Amino acid sequence: MSALLDLLEVTDAGSGTWRGPASGPAGKRAYGGQLMAQSLAAASRTVDPVKALTSVHLQFLRGGDAGEPVDYRVEAVFDGRTAASRRVEGRQGDRLLTTASVAFAATLPGPEHGHRALPGDPAELAPTGPPGPAPSLPLDELDIRYADTADDDGFVRRLWWRATVEVPADPLVHLLVAAYVTDIYLIDPALQVHGHSMRSRSHRSGTTDSSIWFHRPVRADRWNLLECRSPAAARGRGVVTADLLGADGDQVATLVQEGLIAEREPVR
Repeated sequence: MSALLDLLEVTDAGSGTWRGPASGPAGKRAYGGQLMAQSLAAASRTVDPVKALTSVHLQFLRGGDAGEPVDYRVEAVFDGRTAASRRVEGRQGDRLLTTASVAFAATLPGPEHGHRALPGDPAELAPTGPPGPAPSLPLDELDIRYADTADDDGFVRRLWWRATVEVPADPLVHLLVAAYVTDIYLIDPALQVHGHSMRSRSHRSGTTDSSIWFHRPVRADRWNLLECRSPAAARGRGVVTADLLGADGDQVATLVQEGLIAEREPVR
C-alpha cells in the first residue's frame, strides 16, 4: 500500500460530497498540497473522463487539522459538449477551509509550443528532501532534490521530484500527485528574494491563493522540474510563478501562487 496514493483517494460521502483522508499528525496544520489534490480528485469524480483537467483556482481560507479528514462538496457549474466546470468547497465540520473553481475540457487539435532544454541532471544533485520540515508528507515515497541560485536575474529555485512508488497508469492519478507535490514550500522564493525563508520562521507565511494550468499529461514516476521565481511582493503578500517541466523538457503545467509573507509582530 502507498501512503501517498491513499491520500489522493477520496470516497463518496453522499449528497455531492467526497471525503479526503487525513494525513496526520493531529494538531498540525493540514498541508496545502493535500487540500489542492483532494479538491481536484473530488471534482474529477463528477466529470466525464474524456474531459481532462485544464485549470484550478483555489483559495485557502482557514488552516485545517492534518489529523482530521476533509469533506469536499462539489457543485456542477457547467457541463457542455467539450468543457465542464465545478465549484468545490473543502470543510472540516462547520469550518470552511478552501474554495476552488475547477475546469475540464476535451482534447482538441491545435498548435502547440512549450519545450526547452532541462537545466542540468537531477541525478547529479544530493537527495535533499524538501526545503524545510514536512511532517505530514510521505517523504519515503518521494525523491526531492532542489537547488537555489541567486544572480543578477534574481532568485530561482529548481525543485526536482519524482514518486518512488508504483503509480497506476491512470493519467489523473499522475496529475493529482503533481498537484500534491508542487505545493511544497512554493511560496518560499518570495521570502528568499530578501534573504529570508519559511523555514527560519522570520515572517508569518502561508499560501492564500493557488492556481494551476495543466497543458499536457504528467508522469509522476519520472523526474519533473518545478522552476520557481517571485516577480513581485507588497502589502505583506508575495507572488510566485512556476513552470513544471517533464523529463523530456515539455512544459506540462504553469503555476501561480500568492502567499502571506508578513513581518511578525514584535514580542512585547
